[in-house]
Amino acid sequence: ESRWPFLFGAIIVPSLIQVVILPFLPESPRYLLLEKHNRSKAEKAFQRFLGKGDVSQEIEEVLAESRAQRNTQLVSVVQLLRTRAVRWQILTVVVTMGCYQLCGLNAV
Repeated sequence: ESRWPFLFGAIIVPSLIQVVILPFLPESPRYLLLEKHNRSKAEKAFQRFLGKGDVSQEIEEVLAESRAQRNTQLVSVVQLLRTRAVRWQILTVVVTMGCYQLCGLNAV
């Protein structure tokens, strides 16, 4: 007859496994360095991921990338459409994605 309750109950097993394993997974070195501002834990995480002792170059790369991202200027959609160099690229992508939605290709 109806086996829907068993189907919904099967979701519990993977979620319980994930909850048990989650505390043992290391945090992202980028998160530790940029969000938590904890350089020592970030170094330990990089050492664990990369398997080498000197990770100062990787730390500096992450910090340089963060500085570069802070210096970038955000552009609105209206400003993008007013820029002649990217207008046709954006319109091409929008029309292509609209065609995908209308023809059902994304369902495949």
